[in-house]
Amino acid sequence: MDHKCIDKILEKYGHQESSIIAILQDLQEEENYLPENDLAYISENLPIPLTRIYRIATFYNAFNLTPRGKYPVSVCMGTACHVRGAPMVFDRVRLELGIDIGGVTEDGLFSLETVNCLGACALGPIVVIGKEYHGNMTPAKVESTIKKYRKRIAKEK
Repeated sequence: MDHKCIDKILEKYGHQESSIIAILQDLQEEENYLPENDLAYISENLPIPLTRIYRIATFYNAFNLTPRGKYPVSVCMGTACHVRGAPMVFDRVRLELGIDIGGVTEDGLFSLETVNCLGACALGPIVVIGKEYHGNMTPAKVESTIKKYRKRIAKEK
């Protein structure tokens, strides 16, 4: 990310050490992950050692240190979702996107991960794309759901 953008984020929070979590959230919102060079820049411009920033970034599951797609795809593999067919849904998502766990599609739009529970067990199996929940997912619904996102993205361009 351009250092000017990071400077704006730091200014937004008054270069306050106590705002580090909010600063990292804003950075991740822009980049979809926390790039190493950006974390180093933040450390240089705040009174926070880089090792402390990494401890914070690795402690919270909300932060990612590796690139993610614009629309992360999370497949719940919790017990309720698992017994309702989540492994088959996951396999279909993996095939549809052409990536494995931790991968990012070539166009940078989607990344794939599994989660242990999304707290929506009654809707299982559940898939989250971006910030939208898709409940009662089946392998047959996966293709059409991802196609809807691709169409929506194409219209936004």
